[in-house]
Amino acid sequence: MQFHSANGRRIAFVQAPGSGPGIVFLGGFRSDMTGTKAQALEAWARAHGRAFLRFDYSGHGQSSGAFTDGNIGAWANDAMAVIRDLTEGPQVLVGSSMGGWIALLVAKRMPAKVAGLVTIAAAPDFTEDSLWAGFDAATRDRLMTHGRVEIPSDYDDGPYVITRELIEDGREHLILRSPLPLAMPVRMLQGTADTAVDVAVALRLFGHVEGADIRLTMFKGADHRFSTPACLTLMEQAVEDVLSCAG
Repeated sequence: MQFHSANGRRIAFVQAPGSGPGIVFLGGFRSDMTGTKAQALEAWARAHGRAFLRFDYSGHGQSSGAFTDGNIGAWANDAMAVIRDLTEGPQVLVGSSMGGWIALLVAKRMPAKVAGLVTIAAAPDFTEDSLWAGFDAATRDRLMTHGRVEIPSDYDDGPYVITRELIEDGREHLILRSPLPLAMPVRMLQGTADTAVDVAVALRLFGHVEGADIRLTMFKGADHRFSTPACLTLMEQAVEDVLSCAG
């Protein structure tokens, strides 16, 4: 199905009816809603009679727009629009990698719509702390001069195109530089063998956020995909835990 946002974007989504609080899956950078975690979580939600929503950010998957025209602000706006207009009541947000950053932005900006959070290898502020910080002087100069650079991908889908707009917009949405109170239950999951998001990022985020019910679980040996049967079970258990706390 397609959702037409106020700014003209066509956002592809899949939705299942059920009881609330519902569950919303937010995918990662260059990922789409057909990934293993998104589909496994939908199957779990359907089996438990929970409302569920997964979607593609603009420039991702089946949604409109070019990936290279997107940025953190645009993708956060996509998420807030579909959550606001397609769901009823507070939702449990499950954010993977960049989706963890997006979920935290949603929780910060519209907390009344967020019953709880589950993050999986969350990558807050990665445009600044991973991409920009990792570029050498020549790469930074090329990015600023030409507006884009290509960097290798850890996967088999070719190099990433990183735009100057992505970096500059990302600086407007950093969450690790100022207090971030989270009144809802939060469960953070992190694999120790993740080469895309280091364990240090999870520890930094865990130490930074403020709240009465925030837990971090390390899965020894799990990589960034976090898609083995054991990882998926842990994700489902975290969602169930948050739902039991959220009521």
